[in-house]
Amino acid sequence: MLENHDAIACVKLVPIFQQLDHDTISAVAELVQDRHVKKGEFVFMAGDHADSLIIMAHGQVKVTQSSANGREQLIRLLQTGDFDGESVLFEDSERKTTAEALTDTQICLITRQDFQKLIKQSPTVAINMLNALGKRVTELEAQAAATLTTSVGERLANYLVETSSELETNDFDLPLQKKDLALYLGTSPETISRKLKQFSTSGLISQRGRNHIKLNDIDGLMMVEN
Repeated sequence: MLENHDAIACVKLVPIFQQLDHDTISAVAELVQDRHVKKGEFVFMAGDHADSLIIMAHGQVKVTQSSANGREQLIRLLQTGDFDGESVLFEDSERKTTAEALTDTQICLITRQDFQKLIKQSPTVAINMLNALGKRVTELEAQAAATLTTSVGERLANYLVETSSELETNDFDLPLQKKDLALYLGTSPETISRKLKQFSTSGLISQRGRNHIKLNDIDGLMMVEN
């Protein structure tokens, strides 16, 4: 079980619980269950009973779905502060997607039953949920637009910097396989490899082996435009 101050910190990460008064946040924190998921383990799998909102306290998780031909499709990447499963808070259902931890991950859970009691007590939570869902749609549209308006190099550089921040180190193995990273960034694995080589030649990063990266110049990466 999370210590109360840790549970409160986890709750405050999520947009739907922001702007609540301290007493309400404390009440939400008392409902939170914590779970540690090791790298490579599943947070949930398609077909699992879905009854909890998942809050990312720390780590990185990929959410995938199997296509009709059995191929794995990357749906989204969850990082600290992200949440998943908001739809299960309103209906009894099964998971349609699978979530796998790309790094050691800490998540917080709030069950549907507890959440529904909460929104009856706090209309602000219900309003925040609607706002958060609207924001998610906007972010998905922005991500789609970014694929068209920003270069692969810029998107890749941003991903490296964000991942470094998430892992709290400049020296790490890429959590995503290059095929998944390419799908996430809207490009091809070959282009990812080529861009990483360019970054390495420019001194922005160092590479070791197939997936190990060291960021040498974060400011330089944030200024990449092509």
